[in-house]
Amino acid sequence: MSGHSHWAGIKNKKEVTDQKRGKVFSKLLNAISIAARVNPDLQFNPRLRQAVEKAKENQVPLENIEKAIKRASEDKNLEELLIEAYGPGGCPILIEAVSDSKNRTIAEIKKILSENESKLAAPGSVMWAFEKISEGWKTKFPQEIKSQNSEKIKKLAEELENHDDIQKIYK
Repeated sequence: MSGHSHWAGIKNKKEVTDQKRGKVFSKLLNAISIAARVNPDLQFNPRLRQAVEKAKENQVPLENIEKAIKRASEDKNLEELLIEAYGPGGCPILIEAVSDSKNRTIAEIKKILSENESKLAAPGSVMWAFEKISEGWKTKFPQEIKSQNSEKIKKLAEELENHDDIQKIYK
């Protein structure tokens, strides 16, 4: 019977790592689909090229990458969302998401924010604190965060990153 518990331990570890890989894969493939909507040709679409390179770095199978590019031309429901929020202590947060249901995604993000002493912000009310760079967004005015709020922000970021539709969080 000793082999039985050894296999159970391996199975449980594999299940956890597979779930994490699956989330990463789905986020990367959604990013590829969004980028491919503009132009599915890698030579003429640098955003798509960058998304495919990132997927390859994370060992996403080529078959899945090709399906995501093909899905972009067929599925027009996917849309990019840029959600603005205030975190614990008034910390500005930008959330990039890709979703097939904008209302569902915003409701789920709103729930996560409210559970973590945060709230959605009106469009444009947080954006002024960030500037667009090639890799995403960067804070214009970095500020010191109190240690008690820092822990709350880390917890909030973890919960948001676990959501399938969220691509990146900037704080």
